[in-house]
Amino acid sequence: MERNFIALGAFSGFLAVAAGAFGAHALRRRVAEDLLAVFQTGAQYHMFHALALIAAGLVGLRAPSGAARAAGWLFLIGTVLFSGSLYALALTGMRKLGAITPIGGTAFLAGWIALAWAAWRS
Repeated sequence: MERNFIALGAFSGFLAVAAGAFGAHALRRRVAEDLLAVFQTGAQYHMFHALALIAAGLVGLRAPSGAARAAGWLFLIGTVLFSGSLYALALTGMRKLGAITPIGGTAFLAGWIALAWAAWRS
């Protein structure tokens, strides 16, 4: 599973760069400035957590543990819910989608705690 997290993290990083470029170039004149900022926040957190996903995989390779595996899953879930909801909100303008964002943020926070625990225990 750990190698999968590293590969998923690398692919997620690719998607984060693509999203950032899409926001900077394709959306600049198509969405309101506040929604563009929302999209860019999604891309920024997407990249941070692509790197965190790689870190979870590396920690898991060094010392396989349930905590490292949990961190990987939490970073993946957090990316889909947090960044995904921000992308969708920016593209559709549906503000109700913002209700999903804190769930993803909570997954991110839990992922960081799990990663810290896994690293500490290794």
